[in-house]
Amino acid sequence: QVQLVESGGGLVQAGGSLRLSCAASGGTIGGYTMGWFRQAPGTELALVVGITRNGDRTYYADSVKGRFTISRDNAKNTAYLQMNSLTPEDTAVYYCAAARFGDLITTPVNNYDYWGQGTQVTVSS
Repeated sequence: QVQLVESGGGLVQAGGSLRLSCAASGGTIGGYTMGWFRQAPGTELALVVGITRNGDRTYYADSVKGRFTISRDNAKNTAYLQMNSLTPEDTAVYYCAAARFGDLITTPVNNYDYWGQGTQVTVSS
């Protein structure tokens, strides 16, 4: 059973940056597609970025293209989300998730098998 723990959230001013980490334990994420989802109050949980198991493909939602970067270090069993040029619209709880298929990136929440507990990101104007 893989456990995921996010860290790195917090309060930042608009235009600032944050780096989220997703550390795995209880198993290796090396074979999993990794995704970062977010949910703001009153909205649905949605995939923001994703990366295949060997990093050869990535997905970025239109709203974060050019500002966010997903990466992974399988040796450290950790995935990362670098967020730059943050805006108040990026305020949400961010969750990392792992999906067994490994070579695909899909958006449906139900396709992901393991989830972290979430970390709050708040961007002030």
